[in-house]
Amino acid sequence: MGLSGICWDATLPCVPTYAYRPQELAFEMFLGSQAIQSSVLTPTQLRSSAWVRLGRDVYADARIERDHKLACRAAAFTLPDGIVFAGASAAFLLGVVFAARFADPVHVIVPDSMVRRNSRRDVRMHRVELLPGDVAGTDGLAQTSAVRTVWDLASWLDPVASVPIIDNLLRLGLVDREAVERYVRQRRGDRGSVRTGMALALADARAQSPQESRLRVRLVLADVPAPVPQFPVQVGRFTLHPDLAWPEFKVAMEYDGLWHDAPGPFDLDRRRLNLLVGAGWNVLHVTSERLRTDFPGIVTETLAALKERGWRN
Repeated sequence: MGLSGICWDATLPCVPTYAYRPQELAFEMFLGSQAIQSSVLTPTQLRSSAWVRLGRDVYADARIERDHKLACRAAAFTLPDGIVFAGASAAFLLGVVFAARFADPVHVIVPDSMVRRNSRRDVRMHRVELLPGDVAGTDGLAQTSAVRTVWDLASWLDPVASVPIIDNLLRLGLVDREAVERYVRQRRGDRGSVRTGMALALADARAQSPQESRLRVRLVLADVPAPVPQFPVQVGRFTLHPDLAWPEFKVAMEYDGLWHDAPGPFDLDRRRLNLLVGAGWNVLHVTSERLRTDFPGIVTETLAALKERGWRN
């Protein structure tokens, strides 16, 4: 066991706080008040580095991975029965790892009988109707089904935020596009049906990264013709897949994330792009910085490249 406390006042006897973990709490989540009341831990031991505080009176073994699932479990500890994890939280539980981070608010659908508590910054409560079949479960946590998760994502978030998550749900085979389309048809006229239909029309299972999806959606919303993600281009014995492509006009776009700076991927990426250019493609480059600071310029350059290759709006 290691020391987690340091005595800074030399005039006082130094009593270090040991990272003491009783076996019954190893890799567990618990209420601090109960652990103290049952004499499993002392208040001083509870403040040691062995534990991480997740909320009011909620603690866990600090060795547990701090991801959004842990945040959901912590929320479930203090919320009444009947809540259902939804939106980005449900997407994370389904397997979309970038949908929510540990520090992001947990989204839950609450029953009508539950009093909404707006004071909790770590939980976003939604009082909306759940239909039969809308609720599933993962590791003991009630959550919305994949189809209902798409509906809530599209209803609660703008398309730039919702579509990348929906893309990933589709790509991983966690949701079926036809099933979502049927769900939207069944709920035609309900609040959220139009937004879900629009988000689904923008979604594409071929997208390989959330940033690629965000770029594609922003371009389409800016009235740029819809590009094809990861379009296969045969160049000799190589099959290349530019991030975004307008095949009819032989225009491609590559999103350069941080990994492109690494020597190995950078060299391989440039060789691939040289092959595309040699095959007559016009390849545009978008960096994360430029996407953040000069999106209008990206739109202007994209439209100019398409017009040069024969596109007419």
